[in-house]
Amino acid sequence: MTKDREAMNDRLAALKLFARAGRVGNFSSAGRELGLSQPSASRLIAALEAEVGATLFSRTTRAVTLTEAGATYLTRVEAILAALDEADHEARGTGELRGVLRVGTPISFGLREIIPRLPAFIKQHPALKIDLLVTDRYPDLVTEGIDVSFQFGALPDSSATARKLIRQPRILTASPDYLRERGTPTMPSDLAHHSVITSPAHPSPTFSFAKDGRVATIRVESQLSMTVNEGAITGAKAGLGIAASSLSSARAELESGALVRILPDWDCGSMEVNAVFVSGKIIKPAARAFTDFLVGELRR
Repeated sequence: MTKDREAMNDRLAALKLFARAGRVGNFSSAGRELGLSQPSASRLIAALEAEVGATLFSRTTRAVTLTEAGATYLTRVEAILAALDEADHEARGTGELRGVLRVGTPISFGLREIIPRLPAFIKQHPALKIDLLVTDRYPDLVTEGIDVSFQFGALPDSSATARKLIRQPRILTASPDYLRERGTPTMPSDLAHHSVITSPAHPSPTFSFAKDGRVATIRVESQLSMTVNEGAITGAKAGLGIAASSLSSARAELESGALVRILPDWDCGSMEVNAVFVSGKIIKPAARAFTDFLVGELRR
């Protein structure tokens, strides 16, 4: 019985390893995620190929790629692993979550909205490990093995499915020192005489505003461009210009007085926050539970 159990455990480990290696294109990286050395990972994959009776990977000195048979096998294996995770969760019947949950998030949203709420969620699910990928680039959900990614605005990946969490107003902010030196804009057209920091929250130099049925479009000058939204907030605090952001990204600074909201009576548009999942793939119980948790927290 022990040998049979060990063989089953090895097969399950091999399938998990195969699924990750198939997405990242590297045995070593996939092995590290599962706590396996490179030699152990290679042996498991070789044993799996022998048992399946097919070559699943084409190997070169630089990378490993799925063969046609491997790609077909991967689709079925991922569905099986996701269904197994779901079955285990239902069988426990306690709501307890286990395993690893990989979450993607923009930097500001992760630092300001997700991380402060993690203690409560982790306390509810002490057996769950969370791997948080914090970046302002849009991650590849498939190759990076992300179970759920929280993203602002339109989704560039047409193969993903989304669930709307909340919609936040886009706002403009600046430091009191900057406004004392440069003056406070009272109309959108005044922005033409100011420096606006561009960032992923609003990378375009053109802004549109609405008020009482009127629409104003203005093109602004930017001396400073940021690749991360959090940098734009920091830049605005330092007096480098006016920053565009979501309300949540600047809430703490507005409450402390480090930043002042600009043109608060004008509608500068909104930013939708979505929970994004790989289309056609069974959603992990942990991903679904964490999304439900976050929706409740944000809408409270």
